[in-house]
Amino acid sequence: MNAEIKRLMKDDTAGDPISGIKWTRKTAAKISAQLRSVHIWVSASTVRRLLKNLNFHLHVNMKTISTTRSPDRDRQFKSIRRACNRFEHQGLPIISVDTKKREMIGRFKNPGAKWAKAATPVNDHDFRTDAVGVAVSYGIYDRQANRGHIVVGTSHDTSQFAGDAIALWWKREGRNRYPDADHILVLADCGGSNGNRVLAWKCALQDKLCNAFRLRVTVAHYPPGASKWNPIEHRLFSEVSKNWAGQPLTSYETMLKYIRTTKTQQGLSVRATLLNRNYPTGQKPDAHQISSLNYQPHRTMPAWNYTVAPAREM
Repeated sequence: MNAEIKRLMKDDTAGDPISGIKWTRKTAAKISAQLRSVHIWVSASTVRRLLKNLNFHLHVNMKTISTTRSPDRDRQFKSIRRACNRFEHQGLPIISVDTKKREMIGRFKNPGAKWAKAATPVNDHDFRTDAVGVAVSYGIYDRQANRGHIVVGTSHDTSQFAGDAIALWWKREGRNRYPDADHILVLADCGGSNGNRVLAWKCALQDKLCNAFRLRVTVAHYPPGASKWNPIEHRLFSEVSKNWAGQPLTSYETMLKYIRTTKTQQGLSVRATLLNRNYPTGQKPDAHQISSLNYQPHRTMPAWNYTVAPAREM
């Protein structure tokens, strides 16, 4: 029964990337009704108990949502669900991507607690000048395989870095796991280095994935204010945060070790790669990159859904 509940809520689950707490948009009564449609007869109260066992929690309203919330939010969620179902049915890869919170490397306090005989001493202030360096973590979560890959950069979170991270995942994992795939679906937020309005992001996909590997890349963006619904947040980032909770990230190797040893009872495993390159900010695509962009917006919500294809394919 737990497996059936998870299946019903697969596309309606959100979570916090730090605490790992999950929640759903569906009510217990609605879940109970959907279970009855597959001949599982349980009451709404039983559903509430099962949700608690699955680590879902009740939440009160909080004034944290921007008043610019899009009226097309629900329509885009349905569009994302249809795209996921289509790619899953065809055996094509679906990856969820995002940048994790930037970390300072050194003896700095890391939220959380761990079992130990004594507390680990850390700096009393978090000054950047005391850091060994900074860590910018770009994550790729393979939804079907339940595998994560986090590329740790030492510079800035730019579209070029995001493109290199996804290309590295495809080269080391994706094309081996999906040898016949020529099309991938990318689930992303609306902001940051992979934002839907960022032209450099689309150019990075064109150069580093579409042209380099002859792939078509379809991107579906979660609406503004809906980043917590992106699967990577509660299926990968939250587990990494729990694994290194209370542990100062004193070196890049320490950080990579905690990422690589992140596992769950559901079978999640994670790889980590250090990408020690300089990614300067403020870089814009040149005229040649823009003119060679093979970009096709979709008819449904074209600002949030589009496909980038290899040069001269479309």
